[in-house]
Amino acid sequence: MRDELAVPIPLLYGFLLTLARVGGALVFVPLPGIRSGPESVRAVLAVGMTLALFSRWSAPPIANPGIGELAGWLLTEAAIGLAIGLAVSFITEGFLLAAQILSLQAGFSYASTVDPTTKADSTVLVVIAQLLAGLLFLATDLDRQVFLAFARSLETFPPGSALASPALADKLIPLGAGIFSTGLRLVLPVVILLVMVDIALALLGRLNAHLQLLTLAFPIKILAGLGLLAWILVLFPRVFNQSAEHTLAGLHILIAP
Repeated sequence: MRDELAVPIPLLYGFLLTLARVGGALVFVPLPGIRSGPESVRAVLAVGMTLALFSRWSAPPIANPGIGELAGWLLTEAAIGLAIGLAVSFITEGFLLAAQILSLQAGFSYASTVDPTTKADSTVLVVIAQLLAGLLFLATDLDRQVFLAFARSLETFPPGSALASPALADKLIPLGAGIFSTGLRLVLPVVILLVMVDIALALLGRLNAHLQLLTLAFPIKILAGLGLLAWILVLFPRVFNQSAEHTLAGLHILIAP
């Protein structure tokens, strides 16, 4: 008699619920190129991460749930995954905000290029900040920390037992404030320098109204902004690490019981 491979139903439910949580997080986790890649690659990545978390799978509280209960569990797991992925994305969004502020102040917003992640028009500095943030995400081993946070969330809230509540949003909203603090810390020296350049050009134009300062303003501001930005670029990894530590600490609070 030929042996048949039988998969226990509770194990299958645990796989589906864990996959829903992992898939929800991959929507926002800032892995380089994940959004622009094929759908099949992202699906394989989600399944691979789910299988890697096999030791954290757990059976749902009800052995034979109905369709409504199973759908509710899947939505809850997807919401938890989205919250984890959104919290992690706050780290790189601070760099994008800084690039957007600097682009507007230095005049880079007049030129745009194609963002390799979203395929939309973006300024040059925003695209560079996107690539730099993705590089630092992998260089600082943050992907492993996110994976460990997944494992911890499965221990704290086993699949099928967690409940989505307003408290989840209350814990997530304070992490969003880190976007503005990180962005301002990165570009505040450059913005102050560009404001001083604007004031100097305004005073010079006041002294001599015949000077054509409009043709000189953009080159001067671009060179000054790029020069100071290159000088403080060595501080970006330190700021990224501090932002990552703050976000990971908030993430542990987010998944705490």
